[in-house]
Amino acid sequence: MTMPPRLRKAVLTAHVTTSVGWMGAVAAYLALDITAVTGDDVPAVRSAYLAMETTAWYAIAPLALAAVLIGVVNALGTPWGLFRHHWVVAKLLLTLVATAVLLVQTRTISALARAATTSADPRELPGSMVHSVGGLVVLLAVVVLSIYKPRGLTRYGRRRQQARA
Repeated sequence: MTMPPRLRKAVLTAHVTTSVGWMGAVAAYLALDITAVTGDDVPAVRSAYLAMETTAWYAIAPLALAAVLIGVVNALGTPWGLFRHHWVVAKLLLTLVATAVLLVQTRTISALARAATTSADPRELPGSMVHSVGGLVVLLAVVVLSIYKPRGLTRYGRRRQQARA
């Protein structure tokens, strides 16, 4: 089932917007994480941890969930389908894993923010650089898949193609 062209463009616009927003929010989070881990100024480090929590909960998580939901709707309403092409399946899996890791990591981010407010020296806190950088790398991989669309049908996609022929 494909969507009418106007609806498809609207859904694609929403998907690109939420996906780009997600990536931008992760980049902003990474800048805060770098400040938290490398900063010398105690109030700035403390503030960075608090801003990281706010960014994770109120920007990154909602944008990630929206991008997943709208991306699934987009795939189901286009000729690409959700399970017909390897690149779409790879994008879906990478996005689901990134979202799951993010949702688990939000607890750690909140714990770091609490510790930064109660700790005498928040510069001793570990930050979350591995997750920040890793998340950004995964999102960049998803962008590459979206642009280059490597060829290759899944087994399901080949069956669907043969059934139509």
